[in-house]
Amino acid sequence: MKALVLKANAELQLEDRPLPEAFSDNSILIKVAACGICGSDIPRGFHNGAYHYPLVMGHEFSGIVAEEKPGSKFQKGQPVAIFPLIPSDPTEKAFLTGEYALCKSYDYFGSRRDGAFEEYLIVPEVNIFKIPDHVDILHASMTEPAAVALHGVRKMHINAGDTGLVIGGGPIGNMTAQWLRIHGCDPVFITDIDPRKLKVASAMGFEVIDSDFENPVKKIMAITAGEGIKRVVEACGLPQTFLQAIQSAATFGEVVFMGNIHGEFKINEEEFSSILRRELSIFGTWNSKIVPSGEDDWSTVLKYMDRELQVGPLISDVVPLEQGPEIFQSILEKKRFHNKVIFKIGMP
Repeated sequence: MKALVLKANAELQLEDRPLPEAFSDNSILIKVAACGICGSDIPRGFHNGAYHYPLVMGHEFSGIVAEEKPGSKFQKGQPVAIFPLIPSDPTEKAFLTGEYALCKSYDYFGSRRDGAFEEYLIVPEVNIFKIPDHVDILHASMTEPAAVALHGVRKMHINAGDTGLVIGGGPIGNMTAQWLRIHGCDPVFITDIDPRKLKVASAMGFEVIDSDFENPVKKIMAITAGEGIKRVVEACGLPQTFLQAIQSAATFGEVVFMGNIHGEFKINEEEFSSILRRELSIFGTWNSKIVPSGEDDWSTVLKYMDRELQVGPLISDVVPLEQGPEIFQSILEKKRFHNKVIFKIGMP
């Protein structure tokens, strides 16, 4: 099978590999249909961020069940989406409560073990979700980031008509804004410094603020007559935007820190005091949940995808695996606009 292999830091190579071997009795062979490039794949692949070499990256993927397995609830040919985190210690408290992403001991497709930048993977059945008939299998490869966005929004206590703000207009930020709207926020603002991302957001009905052109906090305060925003999500990961999230929040507001921070976040006495005096609630969030079944983040995403949740407008590139080195280089060098890049690998 074809695999896009990270041989060493910043060294990608397409090569032929044998089919992967089963690592448990409860795993099943999946033909990878599509796999997205995550922002985390850049430091992992090109800034010495890999756990080991060689490595096949890719953790945002959809696929097709490739084998008939006795006793399995999945049938050969069935389209599926895959949760990439594999907890490995069933005695951990986080495992027993279904908080798999909080386990200390776990494996992970595309980082700790080979991922979906290849044609086939062996996947535990518990990690597999059937794709509903109304969902495009290409779009289903975005279930993972959509679930991450939903997981963060679910931290909040949203009331219909609350104002919402997402700082960061990339795919995660845009989907977060969509979840805020689905949960009842109106209006929902998105700030970013990239006018192309803002153009996408505006076309999808969001209020946009170009923070490269004007101070987003001052703009928010002017629009809200100094009240601020009830539900704020930081989806950039920059010290400056973490502070903007706090500054933009209304009294009794809620702030979710979603972005993986780059740099050192500092806050002065006055700003910290304002958190206390406005009685803000601040939440951290990471990854997503696959329990309780039917109400979990992944099932909810697949229920709403290609309906109220639209991911198609966020996809800028659909390319074959053979173009992997080229497309990564273009992303790194910012040769052109790449919003969401998806490898089309084994789609029917």
